[in-house]
Amino acid sequence: MKVGILGGGQLGRLIVLAGLPLGVSFRVLAREAEALAGLAVEHIAADYDDVEAIEHFAAGLDVATYEFENVSVGAVSALAKQVPVYPPPRALHTAQDRLHEKTFFQGLGIATPEFAAVESRADLHVAVDRLGLPAVLKARRLGYDGKGQVVITDPAEVEAAWQRLGGVPAILEQFISFDRELSLVAVRGRRGETAYYPLVENHHRSGILRVSLAPAPSAEPQLQRQAEAWAEGILQTLDYVGVLAIEWFEIGGRLLANEMAPRVHNSGHWTIEGAATSQFENHLRAILGWPLGGTSVLGCSALVNLIGTCPATADLLAVPGSHVHLYGKSPRPGRKLGHVTIRGEEWASIHEPLRQLLARVGEEQLSAGVLAPRPARAGG
Repeated sequence: MKVGILGGGQLGRLIVLAGLPLGVSFRVLAREAEALAGLAVEHIAADYDDVEAIEHFAAGLDVATYEFENVSVGAVSALAKQVPVYPPPRALHTAQDRLHEKTFFQGLGIATPEFAAVESRADLHVAVDRLGLPAVLKARRLGYDGKGQVVITDPAEVEAAWQRLGGVPAILEQFISFDRELSLVAVRGRRGETAYYPLVENHHRSGILRVSLAPAPSAEPQLQRQAEAWAEGILQTLDYVGVLAIEWFEIGGRLLANEMAPRVHNSGHWTIEGAATSQFENHLRAILGWPLGGTSVLGCSALVNLIGTCPATADLLAVPGSHVHLYGKSPRPGRKLGHVTIRGEEWASIHEPLRQLLARVGEEQLSAGVLAPRPARAGG
């Protein structure tokens, strides 16, 4: 089987690494494919909207997918006329626009923060009057890792926030003082079968995911059931195929949907070592029409991202139980260069190795939240 991937970043790299043992071959279309350098992958260097390149890319593929959601819907739709593409273009269209996404959630009865569409300065002032402050102004498109959003805490900051976003179409969203951030990774096959990984607790700094704990410690079973029920509605409505990640705010034992990503997700990287089947393998199983793999967890896992700079590999491997994944990317501030996963049978068994790892990667400021007392058994 031959799979085409739009995008040549670390998510594409990890999909390839999951597929090679299964006998899957790959072709990648990307302007650059730095993270895939050194892997035995056919690479077409072109823009995603290059019609001739898309035609060349599609030739001989069994199926195509994408590893990030900012590829144009037009390119994916054009590709879908030549080869099956999963997740479907409708999912990409919905996730690319925050207004469409939040409206879609609410149409399915999924709770979200209050929000308002903002097309102009006047709209912004009306929205501030309605929602109150603090609030978050978010560009409707092309926002990730904290980009394209501004927190407004005072009326005097409204004009500066509008200017900072460049006057692009946006939404103003109620600021949520949440207890914690969670995510759910789901997968749906071509015959409609579904599987879910457990909710994961996420810790961010400067808008970038730094640490994930899986399963989310002390998560009540009803939270998992609610997240899965809402995810099921999304998957069925979109006739979705592949891995889908949904990010949530937990407030007082209830969930509010933040956003979804129609692809494999950073908060699911722990599944490589910490679950019966990784999210990457399950994504391939789903889009190829193969049986889905099990999503049961193997104890508990902590994922730590390597952002901007990377300690020496030997120093990372010196942390007991560490599993190091480097993406082959050159260092740059804010760039995800790799991740490390620590796995154990109980939270207590990984507490000290995790403390050491956070210190080695310069994330000591997260230690208080990440290393808070946990249940004795994984999943609480």
